[in-house]
Formats: sequence, structure tokens, C-alpha cells
Amino acid sequence: MADTETGAAPLLLIHGAWQGAWVWDGFRAALARRGDQRPAIAVDLPGNGADGAPPATASLPAYLDHLDRIVADIGRPFSIVAHSGGGVVASALAERHPGLTRRLVYIAGMMLPSETGFADMVNHLLPTDPTASGVTPWLDWPIPGEISVVPPEAAIAFFLQDYPPALAVAASRRLTPQGERGRALTAHLTPERFGTIPRLYVQALRDRSVTLPLQRLMCDRLPGATIRTIDTGHAPHVVAPDALLDILLPFLDSPG
Repeated sequence: MADTETGAAPLLLIHGAWQGAWVWDGFRAALARRGDQRPAIAVDLPGNGADGAPPATASLPAYLDHLDRIVADIGRPFSIVAHSGGGVVASALAERHPGLTRRLVYIAGMMLPSETGFADMVNHLLPTDPTASGVTPWLDWPIPGEISVVPPEAAIAFFLQDYPPALAVAASRRLTPQGERGRALTAHLTPERFGTIPRLYVQALRDRSVTLPLQRLMCDRLPGATIRTIDTGHAPHVVAPDALLDILLPFLDSPG
């Protein structure tokens, strides 16, 4: 059993676009059922989830300023677990705090090279793979080009197709509007800071949002991560938290 007494690093859990800290509820509960006492800190990024700030305020600088305060509160080395678009935020935070970031985990996440956007990956594949566009063609735009919303039926089809239907409907209705400045992100990364941190990439084999070819392309473009797979759609932390923990914990608790 891993706990704070055995030196297990706290986990900082970073959600993706349109989501909030709530998406980690099942993951945290599964961790607790194992008797694992390490802190697992799920955050609402500014302008997302239950944060309360307008979606238009979402941006990478706002995210990092908020996370810097959480890092200060943690006060010791930690590991980051990020899902989907939260991967870019995780990379940028690790670049800021290489001495405190013990491990980096991307769950079907946007693990991108320095100064590269996810759209660059999508555009690379689109000529031969139209599914690379994921949920984007189905988005509603209350403020065109600035704020997007995922219709519940699209959320179920692209994010939660492998979740029990009633639970998928409930989760789809918890998604919130997303500011585009908090979604179209790039991070400046360096070998001597970000590049020193051990990384794990969990490829979701049935992902319809960040499709498997996109996940593989990102792993190729930013090599060096340990790669594992899980037989789920886009949200294994929601639909299969125990199976995900079976993959994550050996990496998170490995020495070094």
C-alpha cells in the first residue's frame, strides 16, 4: 500500500477542455478504496468547471498562475496526471517546476513538442484520416471563435461511448462552456527542464476524440515517454479508474 508515510508523491490532477475537477471523482474514490492515502488534488482551472470565472478568462497564463499557488500549498515534490487538453497545461507546469515535478502522466493527453499546437497534429492527419477532427465539427459556438460548447449527444458519442448510458447522460450535462484561449494552447519546453522528468503516456485504444493515430503521432513527435495502452474511449479515468490505476501506480511509485 502506498501512502504519504512511504513517500508517495501527491498527485495533481488536471482536467481537459469543457471539464472540471469533478471528472476525477471516480478516480480519487478508486484510489481511496485501495487504502492509498496520498493526496490526490483535482483542480478547476480558471474559467472551467465550478471555478466561477467567465470562460473567456481561460488561458494558459491564468491556468499556470492558479496552479503555481496550488504547487506552493503542496510544498513538496508531486506528480502530475493530466487528461486530454490538460496535457499541455501539465507540460508547461512541469517546465516551470522541474525540481518539484516527480512524474508526468498523460491520459489520452496532448503531449506536444515545444511551441506546437494540437491543431498541428490534427492537420497533419486530416488529409488521410477525417476522424482526426474528433468532436470539433459538432461543437456549438455561442461566441464564434471564442467560446465553445459540446452538445450532450456529441459528448456521449465522442467522450463517453463506453460508459453506462444513464451515467454518460449525467456526465455530458456537467460539461461547461470552454474559452478558446484555454483550449488552443502551446507550451515552451526545454530539454534541461521539462526534458528531465519521467513521462508516461496512456493511449486510449477506442478514443474518438483524441484518436489513437493522433496519440501515436504525439508519442512519435515527443519521444521518451513510457507508453501503455488501455482498452477504453477518451475518458478512462471516468469509465475505468481501477484499470487505469493498475497502469499508473507502478510508474508513479517507481524509484528515482
